[in-house]
Amino acid sequence: MELKINGTQKTFTDEILTVTQLLEQLNLSVDQVVVELNRDILAPGVLSTTGLNNGDELELIQFVGGG
Repeated sequence: MELKINGTQKTFTDEILTVTQLLEQLNLSVDQVVVELNRDILAPGVLSTTGLNNGDELELIQFVGGG
């Protein structure tokens, strides 16, 4: 599957069906990421049921703690 993530084209050989599966593949915590899929911001509650298609574009914004 080909996905554009934060402006970079990436190819995945493993089957990725949902946004949650993608985040797991990228070692990102669902609780610490805002996901925009094809210019729509997704609510955290729909990440596990939102399917991905070849050619989708995502922006992933990760929260980091600090002071």
